Amino acid sequence: MHNTQTIAAIATAAGAGGVGIVRLSGPLALQIGQQMAGRNLQARRTLHVRFRDEHGQTVDDGLAIAFPGPNSFTGEDVVELQAHGSPVVLQALVDRACTLGARRARPGEFSERAFHNGKLDLAQAEAIADLIAASDTRAARAARRSLDGVFSQRVDAIGAALLALRVHVEAAIDFADESIDTLGGEQVRRGLTAARTQLAQLLADAERGRKLRDGLHTVIVGPPNAGKSSLLNALAGRDRAIVTDVAGTTRDTLHETIRLDGLELHLVDTAGLREGGDAIEREGMRRARDELQRADLALIVVDARDIAAGRDAVADVLDDVPQQLWIHNKIDLLSTPPAHDPQVVAVSAANGQGLAELHQRLRQLAGAGQGEGSEGEFSARARHVDALQRAAAHADQADVQLAYEQLELAAEELRLAHDALGEITGRISADEMLGHIFSTFCIGK
Repeated sequence: MHNTQTIAAIATAAGAGGVGIVRLSGPLALQIGQQMAGRNLQARRTLHVRFRDEHGQTVDDGLAIAFPGPNSFTGEDVVELQAHGSPVVLQALVDRACTLGARRARPGEFSERAFHNGKLDLAQAEAIADLIAASDTRAARAARRSLDGVFSQRVDAIGAALLALRVHVEAAIDFADESIDTLGGEQVRRGLTAARTQLAQLLADAERGRKLRDGLHTVIVGPPNAGKSSLLNALAGRDRAIVTDVAGTTRDTLHETIRLDGLELHLVDTAGLREGGDAIEREGMRRARDELQRADLALIVVDARDIAAGRDAVADVLDDVPQQLWIHNKIDLLSTPPAHDPQVVAVSAANGQGLAELHQRLRQLAGAGQGEGSEGEFSARARHVDALQRAAAHADQADVQLAYEQLELAAEELRLAHDALGEITGRISADEMLGHIFSTFCIGK
C-alpha cells in the first residue's frame, strides 16, 4: 500500500490563515503536482505557480516545492503546495489531487510512511505529535530532542548490550558441561549489571518525560471539612469549588489544571473520607479511592487543629500512591504557630499563608525545573514507561537465572527484555499497535 498509492491532505491547522499547505506523497505526487501547477517542478526549488482546476480555471496562486524520494520526509516523492489559507481553497486543491489519482490520507499516514520507509523510528514519529501538541517551550524542546533521537539512541544502546549478552549466554549453552565462569560468566554478569543500571536511569528519565507530556495526576484527599476545596481554589487562583462549613459538601470529583514551570498538574478535589455518610457521599468516597489508584501524587490535607484524626481517616488509602505530600491546613486558626516539620507544609488556604512554600514543594515533587535546558531531557509516553518497566523486570530475572546458571532461562529473559525495548522504537511491533498510535496524529502528518 505504501509504495503504490499516492496520498493528499491539508497539512496546516484547521481554519483560515494567511498560508495553507497541501501535501502529496507517493509515486504520482510529482505528476499530480505538475498537472495542478501547470509546469514542471524542480527538486527542492520553490516555484511561483497558478493552481488550476480540471477546466483550466485558476483556483489560487502560490508556491510549489518538489522533494523527490528517498530524500524526503516520507522517503517517497513528496510535493507541497502552498496557497492562501482559505479552507475552501485548500479543500479544492485536495479534491483536484484526488481526481488526478491521489486519495485522501488517513490521520498520521505521512508519519507512518516515514516510519515504514526508515526515515523515523516509532519514538521519533510519536515525538512529532508531541511537538505539535506542546503547550510551552520546555515541552517543545523535550519533544524536539526525542525527534532528534535522544531517547531512541539510549534505548538502542541498551538493546544492543542486552543482545550481545544474550548471544554470549546462548553460545555458552552449547558447552553445558562447563561452568559459566569458565566461559566468561563474570564478564556477562558485569555487562548485565551495567545494562540494568542504565535501564533504571532511563526509566526514571522516561517517567519525567511522561509527566512533562501528560502532566501529573494529583489527587487532593483528606477527611471532611479539612479545607480540600479551599486549597483547590487557592492553587487554581479562582473559586472553582463550592466551599462551606458543612462537612461533606464535596460529593463528587472536581478537576482543575495548573502549570508549574512548564509542567501541568491535573488537580482532582475529592469527597472527604470518613466512616458512614449517606449513599451519595459514600459514592463520592468510592470515586476518591478510584482516583488515588491512578494518582502520581497525593496531597493529603488535614486540619492542623486535629492532625491525628486526619491521619486516621486516610491511613488505608495511600499505599499505592508513589508520591505523597502532607498539608496541615487552617494554621490561621491555631493559637500558636505550628512547629516546623520538613515532611509537612503548613498552610492557610483561607488567607494564603504557606502557599508560596507549597508551590515550591510541588515544583520539587513534579520535577519542574529539573533538567530544564538540559540536553538530555526528552518527551516520553506511558507506553514507553511500561515497556521500560517490563524490560527492567526481565533483565532482573535474567540476573537471577544467571546466578543459578540456568542459561536457557537467562537467555529467554534477555530476549524478552530486548523485545520490550524494541517496542519503543518499533523494531518489534504489532500492526494493531502501530495503527492505534498513528491514528492519533493530525490528518496532514
